[in-house]
Amino acid sequence: GLLTMSASATNVNEIRALIAAHKRWDLIFALVGLLALMVGILTFLALFGHMVVDGLPRLSWDFFTNFPSRKPDQAGILSAWVGSTLVMIVTAATAVPLGVGAGVYLEEYAPRNWMTDLIEINVTNLAGVPSIVYGLLALGLFVYQFGLGQSILTAGLTLGLLILPVVIVATREAIRAIPAAMREGAYALGATKWQTTSHHILPYSLAGIMTGVIIGMARAIGETAPVITIGALTFIAFLPPMPVSAEPPFLSFEWVFSPFTVMPIQMFNWTSRPEAAFHHNAAAAGLVLVVMTLSMNALAIYIRYRLRKNIKW
Repeated sequence: GLLTMSASATNVNEIRALIAAHKRWDLIFALVGLLALMVGILTFLALFGHMVVDGLPRLSWDFFTNFPSRKPDQAGILSAWVGSTLVMIVTAATAVPLGVGAGVYLEEYAPRNWMTDLIEINVTNLAGVPSIVYGLLALGLFVYQFGLGQSILTAGLTLGLLILPVVIVATREAIRAIPAAMREGAYALGATKWQTTSHHILPYSLAGIMTGVIIGMARAIGETAPVITIGALTFIAFLPPMPVSAEPPFLSFEWVFSPFTVMPIQMFNWTSRPEAAFHHNAAAAGLVLVVMTLSMNALAIYIRYRLRKNIKW
């Protein structure tokens, strides 16, 4: 009896020691994770704070409504932010339908064979390809082969291809999160595959899809290498033609073939100059770009919240 009690006490002590060791490792892991998080946050805050200090005094109405100039106090970002907005419109119109459609097909319709596996591997790998490769591809294909020139359309198509793998992967992951019972219930009631996909799968996965789309767009808006490769201008003092006209048919697509510049290129142009005033202009433009990117991410969070709130499982 004494031996049994002694053995039981030993086992209890070993279990307690094991639990204590696991708790110590949990605490160490939590501290390491917190340290990694703080490094990222503090680095961003330091860079953002530096931009705020240097660039905030330059932010004014004239800064948003003036064209670039050789005089730093008169230079603005009008052509840059208009060009970025138009390029993002073309990028979204290109990447969202293709990416969502490809993700739905791969997840819901594609047969499970070696060809599908090969496509999935390539899509995943394309998400990690350097952006300069897309710029070289666009230069040879869109600029020279298709003759689209160094235009907004070329930039939008290039950035659309850049974020296309991200949209496809996000769409597939959002669809995979839908319980199989949702599909089985729809099929049991006589719904076709398309009815199940369009009426149930897509509405319930829309929050995740939209999050992936906005994250991809936030990446595209800050890209510089592809748009430099296809020939974006570093100095432009005019705007593209208006998309809306007073004469029939009231819509004009001449703007998609216009030369352009974007915010990152404008910043690159200013930072390459020796004057400190141009560096302050670049900081102000960077501050605007960061705010635009954070706004897009905030929009993604808001859309996800609203869609999830309206969904009742």
